[in-house]
Amino acid sequence: MHDDSFAADPQALYDRLRAHAPAGPVELAPGADATLVVGHEMALRVLQNTELFARDARRWKALNEGRIGMDNPVLPMMAYRPNCLFTDGAVHLRLRKAVTDSLARLNITRVRRDVEPIADYLLDQFSERGRADLLNDYAKLLPLLLFNKLFGCPADIGDTLTTAMSAIFDGKDALRANEDLTACLMELIALKRRQPGDDVTSWLIQHPAGLTDEELKDQLVMLMGAGVEPERNLIGNALLLLLSGAGGRQSGMLIEEALDHVLWNETPIANYATHYPVQDVDLGGHVVEAGTPVVISFAGANSDPALAEARRTRSRGAHLAWGAGPHACPAKDPAQVIAITAIERLLNALPDLTLAVPQEELQWRPGPFHRALVTLPATFSPSPATRMAAALQHRAASAGAEQPLPVARTAPARREPGRRKGFWSSFLDVFRV
Repeated sequence: MHDDSFAADPQALYDRLRAHAPAGPVELAPGADATLVVGHEMALRVLQNTELFARDARRWKALNEGRIGMDNPVLPMMAYRPNCLFTDGAVHLRLRKAVTDSLARLNITRVRRDVEPIADYLLDQFSERGRADLLNDYAKLLPLLLFNKLFGCPADIGDTLTTAMSAIFDGKDALRANEDLTACLMELIALKRRQPGDDVTSWLIQHPAGLTDEELKDQLVMLMGAGVEPERNLIGNALLLLLSGAGGRQSGMLIEEALDHVLWNETPIANYATHYPVQDVDLGGHVVEAGTPVVISFAGANSDPALAEARRTRSRGAHLAWGAGPHACPAKDPAQVIAITAIERLLNALPDLTLAVPQEELQWRPGPFHRALVTLPATFSPSPATRMAAALQHRAASAGAEQPLPVARTAPARREPGRRKGFWSSFLDVFRV
C-alpha cells in the first residue's frame, strides 16, 4: 500500500481482497504488515466492538518485539500517543470529552469568519500569476493556517507548527519534525497557561478534565493531524471533481454535492483507525493474530457492493468517511464548513479557473492512509492581489474612525537572523485577527 501502483488505483487492491474475505493482509510500509478491512459490515463490527478491538498501539506486537524500525514512515501515524485516537475505556472517555467540549465552543459562524481572511491571503499570493497549484498553494496551506488561528498560535510558534506538520505529512525527516512539533506545542501550552485566550488550546487547558501538559500536547497533535490532512484532501479532491469533465462546474454540481461525492468515492483519509485485537479473531475467513494491526479501509468499505444503492443516492448516513463508533470524527460539521467556504472563496475569486493539464495526467500521492493528489495545477485570468487590502478597508469602515483595528495579542516573532518568515507570521503581519 506504499507504492505508486496502489496510489494510482487503490480500488484494485480493495476488490482483490474483497474477493476472498471482508479483510485481508497488506503491507503498509516496508516491514509494517497489517490486516485491511474492506467490507462495510465488518468495518462497523470492528469500529463498534471496543471489548475485542483496542486502539492502544502499545499492544502492537511487531513494534514491541523490535521488528518495526523507529524510522519506519508509518510510525508518526501509528505509534502510541496518549490522545483520543490511541486510548480506550475511561481514559478515552475523559480525553474525548475534553476535546468534544472544546470543539463545541467553536460556532459555524466563527469558523467561516476565520477561513475567509486566510483564503483571501492565500489567493493574493498567486492571483496575479494566472496559474497556481491549487493543492500546495491553497488546499494544503489553508487548514494549516486555520489551525494556527484556532489554537491561538503566535507568529513564531505558528511558523514552526506549520513547517513540522507539513514535514510529518510528507514523510520528510519525520523524527526531527516530531521533535520540532513537540517543542513548539509545549511552548504554546506554557504560553496559554500564562495568558489564556479565546482559542481551543486555552479551552482544553481550562476543561474540568484537568489535562496534563503532555496530554494537552497530544490532543493538539491529534486535532492537527486529524484535521489538516483530511481537510486538504477534501478540498483538493472536491476541486478536482468540480474542475473536471466528470463533475464539472458546467454541470451545475453544487459544492456540497461535490463533497458528498468525494466522501463516498475519493475518501480523503482512505485507510486508518488502527485497532489491535485483544485475542486471535476470525474476520470473515481471515484470521488475525492478537496484537497485530487491523486497519479500517473507509474507502474500501464505501465501495462495498452491498452499499450500491446508498452510494448511488449518496446517502450521507451510510458512508464511513467520518468513521463510526466511539472514535467517530467529532468535527464533521466544522470540517465541511471549512471546505465549502474555502472552495466558494476560490471559485468566486477566479471564475474562469480550469485545470492546466488533462485530468488523467494528475498523480496521486503514494501512502497507505490518504487519498491525496500530488499537485493540482490550474490556470485562470490574472486578477489584482488586493483582497486583503479590501478586507482591511472594510473592517476599518465597519469599526469607525474612532476605533482602531484589533491586533493579535501575541509577542513579536523570535526569528533567527536571516531566517525567512513563514506563512503564519506573514499572515499576521498583514491581517491581525
